[in-house]
Amino acid sequence: MEYRRTQLEALGRFLEENRCEILQAVNADMRRPAYEGDLSEFSLVMNEVNNALNNLCRWMQDESVSKNLATIFDSAFIRKDPYGVVLIISPFNFPFHTTLIPLVGAIAAGNCAIVKPSELSRCSEKLMAEVLPNYLDPDTFAVVTGGHEPTARLLENKFDYIFFTGSPPVGKIVMTAAAKHLTPLTMELGGQNPCYVDCCCDFQNAANRIVWGKFFNAGQSCIAPNYVICTADTQDRLIPCLRQAIHSFYGCNPQESPDFGRMINDKHFQRVRSLLDCGRVVIGGETDECDRYIAPTVLADVKEWEPVMQEEIFGPVLPILTVANLEEAIQYINSRDHPLIAYAFSCSSKVVDRVLSCTCSGIFSGNDVLMHMSLVTLPFGGIGCSGFGKYHGKFSFDTFTHQRGCLTRCMGLEALNSVRYPPYTERKLQILKFGTDIRRWNPCTLL
Repeated sequence: MEYRRTQLEALGRFLEENRCEILQAVNADMRRPAYEGDLSEFSLVMNEVNNALNNLCRWMQDESVSKNLATIFDSAFIRKDPYGVVLIISPFNFPFHTTLIPLVGAIAAGNCAIVKPSELSRCSEKLMAEVLPNYLDPDTFAVVTGGHEPTARLLENKFDYIFFTGSPPVGKIVMTAAAKHLTPLTMELGGQNPCYVDCCCDFQNAANRIVWGKFFNAGQSCIAPNYVICTADTQDRLIPCLRQAIHSFYGCNPQESPDFGRMINDKHFQRVRSLLDCGRVVIGGETDECDRYIAPTVLADVKEWEPVMQEEIFGPVLPILTVANLEEAIQYINSRDHPLIAYAFSCSSKVVDRVLSCTCSGIFSGNDVLMHMSLVTLPFGGIGCSGFGKYHGKFSFDTFTHQRGCLTRCMGLEALNSVRYPPYTERKLQILKFGTDIRRWNPCTLL
């Protein structure tokens, strides 16, 4: 525990002593506003470090379990063992957040770790590679840099656990590599997050929250609302509110706003710009290739077969898909792959609860976006094609921990064990079953 605590404290010092450099790096990579960088790359990560330090002793303790009559004199418990050497591969969009929060869990659980930040966020990658090793034990932790080729070579090695955050296509490559060594892994893959907006809604409040969540980091976020789904009447009432929110947040020309980011590179710029041909542009639509700028854009009357509805957008484009009613919205959401997160906005708690109860997603948020990330007590992770495995807070510790079931018995009292040994008799069987069987509590019969 002392060693783990020392490394966690060192990671905290890395964050505190290099806070300005971290904000400068993400700004250089994506023109990330300092406000967004401080919140996502510093504060939330620091919360994870402090939470782990506050709870490490309790998390590491052996966990006693209930026993049956046959083991009443024995010791039964769960030992929290580290897996060994783990590999953490992170994406470009939140480079420190998605690298260091899993690393907090790996350290707390007692593992050695190799981290592989994305080569697309070059300044952030450079800072982690050059500075982070100065804080952590180099015999236990390492940073590996480079593109596809170094990552492929890295995956040829046998790790004890792999934690991957990124796109489904790359996730399949990582899973294939892990399968060769039967390596367990966590996959955080994102997806097309639906945002249902009900006709009974405070439209301006909903628009403010949706706009903030969608255009945070210029839409390059796996937890952003990918599309709004609502009735045609709701669309007509929502669009002016979205326009008002965008104007209020970013001014008449968002390109001049210091609070609006840019696409990570030319390839992603071209990909997102091509989606502007879908539906009809009702807000924004302006682009500047030299600046990798795409305006906060809203597309109305989008059809489900159009390209913007076939992939995670990962950019500042918000399509609106219209349906007849709530039931059709739920049916549409359920016809697609399970998303990482589902959003629902309504003044009716029954409507929010119905979306929660009748859909399946890794996470659910009612009447707000992104704020679930501020809670280390909530698990973060997908389901199905949006990923598997959970982390944040104690869930990170559990992810990187082998929960080892243990039973220890004394060498005496051998007479009590005689019922297990041949020659077998019906009486021995009944005695052993009496000591090990689990019986129902208060059984009842439904007529």
